[in-house]
Amino acid sequence: MGIVSLILGILATVFGIFCLVPGISYYGWIGIVLGVAGIVLAALANKKEKKGINTAGLVLSIIGTALCAILFIACVACHTALVSA
Repeated sequence: MGIVSLILGILATVFGIFCLVPGISYYGWIGIVLGVAGIVLAALANKKEKKGINTAGLVLSIIGTALCAILFIACVACHTALVSA
């Protein structure tokens, strides 16, 4: 489960970076879902045994989730402001 949480954390971070691309900025919610799944899996893996890969998956999943959430909200707010102006 540690490796899966690490992969999900990496994917969440990549989707967070892709939130900055204008055409695909609305796919940030996918990164949020992947990040939350990675956090849950890393927490379960840490309960079984403490390994570095479990901690890395947890940290990357938290970073990816936070990055996706912040950038997704910012992109939606900017898009809404541009449309209503």
